[in-house]
Amino acid sequence: MSGMPEQRSDAVTIVAIAVVAYAIANVIHEGAGHGGACLAIGGRPLALSSVHFECSEESKIVAAAGTIANYVAAAIAYPFMKRSRSFFLWLFTTINLLMAAGYFLFSGIGNIGDWAVVFRGTPVIWRPILAIAGGALYFFFARTAAKWAAPFAEPKRLILIAYFTGGLLYCISGAFNPHGPLLIAISAAAASFGGTSGLTWMDSFVPGGGAVVVPRSVPWIVAGAVIAAVFIAVLGPSLAL
Repeated sequence: MSGMPEQRSDAVTIVAIAVVAYAIANVIHEGAGHGGACLAIGGRPLALSSVHFECSEESKIVAAAGTIANYVAAAIAYPFMKRSRSFFLWLFTTINLLMAAGYFLFSGIGNIGDWAVVFRGTPVIWRPILAIAGGALYFFFARTAAKWAAPFAEPKRLILIAYFTGGLLYCISGAFNPHGPLLIAISAAAASFGGTSGLTWMDSFVPGGGAVVVPRSVPWIVAGAVIAAVFIAVLGPSLAL
């Protein structure tokens, strides 16, 4: 006599959750981080998109603020994530940490991106130091987040669906940006497929699969569809401010 069929997390709902988590993390980086710093130094916001923010004043403070905002968002979400078994809170906390550490690694290796602006004009030794620090932080955050994923059933499946959803969301939105394909490669693909690439290998550090599944949720699916449409149609082409 066979037992009850094993429940699996709903893929459509996971996609929707990933859309919301990635979109909010992006707006926190570009809008709250870069945009907030622009206003704080007396600058005038000029444009906001899913892959860049333009301020009337070029400033190292503005450049650094996007990453700092991601760290702050992760710190705020962390205690709520630890008290719950919410896949959204786990994913949101994790991608904010990975993206933030990834920016250090990316700028240190390639001498491009936000932290290349921050360290412009300083001795070149900043690059290997930043790259090593970013890589160490990235590995630490990935392994730690893997431990947080222990309560979820089929963690690898959940994580990979979320990863590819977020990457496609950023790249599709970035494809509409008028600044061209280079910005898409530097910002959209690097921040998503590159910045959260730890999601593709962290499952090996998850201490066993738990029992928590993500059920079908119409509210999440509707929210994901609406946010994806706005993220692509409005923030993709760039929003003049």
